[in-house]
Amino acid sequence: MSPKPMSPLAQPLTLPCGTVLKNRIAKSAMSDSLGDGAGNPTDEQINLYGRWARGGLGLSIIGEVQATPNYAEKPGNLILNRHSDYNQLRRLAAAGRIDGSQLWLQLGHAGAMADEPISSPKGPSALDLPGLTCSALSLTEIEALPAEFARTANLAKELGFGGVEIHAAHGFLLSQFLSPLFNKREDAYGGSLQNRMRLLLEVISAVRAGVGPGFPVGIKLNATDQLKGGFAEDEAHEVVAAIDKLAIDLIDISGGTYFPGAVSSSDHAGSGPYFLEFATRARAKTRIPLMVTGGFKTSVQAESAISEGKADLVGLARALVVEPELPAFWLASQHVEPQFPSFKNPPEGGVTAWYTMQITRHSKGESALSPDDLNDAIEAYENRDEARRRIWNLKFN
Repeated sequence: MSPKPMSPLAQPLTLPCGTVLKNRIAKSAMSDSLGDGAGNPTDEQINLYGRWARGGLGLSIIGEVQATPNYAEKPGNLILNRHSDYNQLRRLAAAGRIDGSQLWLQLGHAGAMADEPISSPKGPSALDLPGLTCSALSLTEIEALPAEFARTANLAKELGFGGVEIHAAHGFLLSQFLSPLFNKREDAYGGSLQNRMRLLLEVISAVRAGVGPGFPVGIKLNATDQLKGGFAEDEAHEVVAAIDKLAIDLIDISGGTYFPGAVSSSDHAGSGPYFLEFATRARAKTRIPLMVTGGFKTSVQAESAISEGKADLVGLARALVVEPELPAFWLASQHVEPQFPSFKNPPEGGVTAWYTMQITRHSKGESALSPDDLNDAIEAYENRDEARRRIWNLKFN
């Protein structure tokens, strides 16, 4: 009997900076909410990323790592600056390198989406919407952001992380600047698309200058906000073309926002990947490797995306929450498929809470939740956030 052919997912990927990812499967950034409430990694978080690395991933990305405590998305976010717990961060970086995997930090700034009990939300423009109020960043504050991102990226490099991803998706700050729905500025950072993408391009250039040519720098970009009047696909392709002129190693394509009441991409019903067609059209705009995140539910879908040239890297999120060792099966051409839970009329944010607490179970080596545990998961999720907000405010207020 002839051996099974190698899965397309098992092919290594060489990034423009020269770094080689050992395969084509990545864990996309999620808000795992496993920080200790004071901005530092916990032992559970270190265990989790070690487990995902041993499960065969070529790349893991940790969501929403902040430069300061001022604009965090959640009180479980990590903070990376000169006051951080370097020992725990180095342990986390080492766990993510197990078996040749890569661990990158997603550099975040929640802007208008900052968690109000622990911050004072600010965005490109002042907003007063149901469930979302913020003031506008000053020009001085905006001009300071590229250097802030660069300092954080350089510290990630010093501490042993494999790379960084700049977060410009899902309605967080750099995504807010791109969106005409939320960016009403009349200065050099608002109005035309060229102005709205100005901060993003400045951040990319500053980060690259800070870390040098050989360190991986990626960007997470929305294909669309999925909101009427927001950032749309035609504009996103123009941003891809602009990014192509800079020294970026990976464009991670996603979509949607987490603004109150908006439907996230991951909550959409569907049988296939969400943004492959956008990526196919983006091929004409860039030479940079493309990672497509969202909606991969079977190994055949993932393999086809790579073999057909629609994506260079497949980003998985919830699939790795329900089956942490999934990459090992797919790389061995074993068609094990993740079994996603089904919920009846979950409240807004309830599904996210369930998946977040499922992540917590994995980090502790505990048995998995069932869909019937939804209400208990929501309660545990909210109670933990409240406890960590108290820790956050005691430390940083």
